[in-house]
Amino acid sequence: MTRWDGPPAESWAAWSPWDLAERLADLDVPWCVVGGWAIDLALGTTTRTHEDLEIAIPRGDLPAIRRHLDGFVFHAAGAGEVHRLGPTESPPDGVHQHWVLDPVADVWRLDVMTEPGDADTWVFRRDPSIEAPRAAVVGRSPDGIPHLRPHGALLFKAKATRPKDQHDFDVAFGLLGDAERIWLRDALARAHPDHDWIARLDG
Repeated sequence: MTRWDGPPAESWAAWSPWDLAERLADLDVPWCVVGGWAIDLALGTTTRTHEDLEIAIPRGDLPAIRRHLDGFVFHAAGAGEVHRLGPTESPPDGVHQHWVLDPVADVWRLDVMTEPGDADTWVFRRDPSIEAPRAAVVGRSPDGIPHLRPHGALLFKAKATRPKDQHDFDVAFGLLGDAERIWLRDALARAHPDHDWIARLDG
């Protein structure tokens, strides 16, 4: 790292999705929980420990969520830096990850991912040729929390396939309907053509 503003990476005390939903209840921005929590929200149960909480929003809506979470400090995380943003400072070009610091507790509460797309269309950040209607990719938990549905969440997780990503694939596989399975299989064939998950999706 060339620059690190704020507490160390171990200083995560993330909000739960339910805590966050209360804080964002009046925010007029299309947001959804992503990552491992998205899988567990789709399942309706917690299947593993989550070190952080990640959400995604359209890139143009970052100023709105920053205003809404006034009092918390956004940091651009990427390109070898965790860079504290001034109140009106824009993140560097190419940085999509933003850690949210609770300055009173001195802990990280949330990771806000900015992505292409808009309120109607979801676009895969790593390959913008992969897209879908937002309504087909974003669902809601029984208690109303928006989350990336498993076929979208697993597409992101395929890049690293860490043990927790394989766990998430295994527990979410049964949630995939035929259309979602075909969509994920085709998206993986484009983004990660040699991925091991393709054979299982074919089967």
